[in-house]
Amino acid sequence: MSNGQDIPLSRPDITALEIEHVVQTLRSGRLSMGPMQEKFEALVAARAGTEHAVAVSNGTCGLHLALLALGIGPGDEVITTPFSFVASSNVILYVGAKPVFVDINPRTLNLDPEQVEAAITPRTRAILAVEAFGNPAHIPELAALCNRYEIPLIEDACEGFGGTYRGRSIGSFGRIAVFGFYPNKQITTGEGGVIVTDDERLANLCRSMRNQGRPVDLLEPAWQSPGSWLTHERLGFNYRLSEVHAALGVAQTKRLDEILELRSLVASKYISRLMGLPDIILPTVDPETNMSWFVFVIRLSSDFHAENRDRILTGMRRHEVGVSNYFPPIHLQPFYRSKFGYKDGDFPITESVAQRTLALPFHNRLADHEIDLVCQTLEVMIQREKFTIDRR
Repeated sequence: MSNGQDIPLSRPDITALEIEHVVQTLRSGRLSMGPMQEKFEALVAARAGTEHAVAVSNGTCGLHLALLALGIGPGDEVITTPFSFVASSNVILYVGAKPVFVDINPRTLNLDPEQVEAAITPRTRAILAVEAFGNPAHIPELAALCNRYEIPLIEDACEGFGGTYRGRSIGSFGRIAVFGFYPNKQITTGEGGVIVTDDERLANLCRSMRNQGRPVDLLEPAWQSPGSWLTHERLGFNYRLSEVHAALGVAQTKRLDEILELRSLVASKYISRLMGLPDIILPTVDPETNMSWFVFVIRLSSDFHAENRDRILTGMRRHEVGVSNYFPPIHLQPFYRSKFGYKDGDFPITESVAQRTLALPFHNRLADHEIDLVCQTLEVMIQREKFTIDRR
């Protein structure tokens, strides 16, 4: 049997509109810091309901700049989740601060606000809250908590572009927020991200730092402002987003409502197909949430353990169904174990959830027969694993 996985875990949705925008940009001769970037930023800001948007080369870079713009550095602590992609805590280390992990709520998979409040110390300089899989649950409570303790909320919205909670856009709850547009996201720029905020000072700091620390009001191209192109006001980085990537983002953002509707339809089909299975836990979404589905992650029941889940993953892949485990706990990654001395049992809810998660194939154009095949294969693999458990 082929290892090509006939049903991939994810797939970007690229149409003639995206190709047209990219070709138009290539023909324009302007490939960096041009009108497509400005248009993309304006579209993202409008969707997020914020005053400012700053396009960057990826979501990780966006989070890094957000921390720097807030003045977070050595000796500071940032409270965050151990249930996420590793970048959300790595960026805290980039600036010399310490990530302080707090366990998650087992229903929503986001930071538990009560545990967050208990973890706040005089060294806490921010809360970096990840909206797991696009779910904004607890974000308003965390924003209120930040207001009470006068610390900023950094909203890691890399998995939730286009979603809303109680009519308010994801990305508008924090002092600063970041979206990510990797190819498996709701929309993609290939590689790319956008920082959004209502704070003009923070936005301008990020604009300068993404562009090697150059002045924000620098006239471009360089020959229109002789000498200014080599003026650097602060330590900066090359975190710019190219015009080609921005052009892809413009076209995708124009199609965002269509894309979100397609993804919601796929999610609803999975839920309808799987809701009768007693051995799995389906994603929980608050009725006041207009979910922007990033991935479709189920959990096996507490009868199963990591080795059972891993055998199910292997079995499904052998049947050419792309699946994955989302997410391994950050604190148990080898680097974090060795640097901070974390061990099994430190964050029991995260660990319990993580060993039983299973991400199913999920993209806009997943056909009904493919969904059926995924679900049938999953059922067979679960039944096979249950037989193994029952024999013990």
